Amino acid sequence: MAQLERPVHVVMVDDDADIRSLVSAYLTEHGLVVHELEDGARLPGILDAYPVDLVLLDLMLPGDDGLTLCRELRRKRNLPVIMLTALAEESDRVVGLEMGADDYLTKPFSNRELLARIRAVLRRTETRPSVHEPGFHSCYAFDGWRLFPNRRELRNPGGALVTLTGGEFDLLLALVTHPQQVLSRELLLELTRGRGGDGYDRSIDVQLSRLRRKLGKPDPVRTVRGGGYLFAPDVRTGKGSDDV
Repeated sequence: MAQLERPVHVVMVDDDADIRSLVSAYLTEHGLVVHELEDGARLPGILDAYPVDLVLLDLMLPGDDGLTLCRELRRKRNLPVIMLTALAEESDRVVGLEMGADDYLTKPFSNRELLARIRAVLRRTETRPSVHEPGFHSCYAFDGWRLFPNRRELRNPGGALVTLTGGEFDLLLALVTHPQQVLSRELLLELTRGRGGDGYDRSIDVQLSRLRRKLGKPDPVRTVRGGGYLFAPDVRTGKGSDDV
């Protein structure tokens, strides 16, 4: 993870005090500042009071559950979210991603893996792009849309800003930097998360479905049977909004 001018602030919302204590101690040892909450009631106040970089949300919480809190965060803020769940069913993970979570981790998990996931998500959501190519450009244009990696912004043909989660942005960036190429699910996971898939990870499918809805018609992404996905439009590049 790139060196920051201040410590990384993480909010952990989990009603299990023992888990909160163990995770907080481990993350603190590794230089992170952890704010512990047993439910979501005080979450807005913490977010207003501290420079929070990422939120860890337990799925099952008293009061508003993790999915509700994640949906509210996505509606009001652009903070990375990692869902923590004791439910191992794929459908539960998919719902979490549909609500806008950037990643998920199934309990019981190791603190070492959690820290690695936090670092990976923060790398993907930093102001610089997470997908680096030798021919990197500051602006990518396709079908009237403009993607700005440095600012992590997507603007529609009318110039309006379109809100994307960190995972959605990285997925679109991976697609526009590899136009008209068939990209497997495993390769997309490697490009966006720095790790390959396990054959059952459908998070790319979920994020792509959300991304397609935001991009609208005509669908720029083609599904290749048995192969993966292909970004069909011609992509033009430049150093700024006036260059493409």
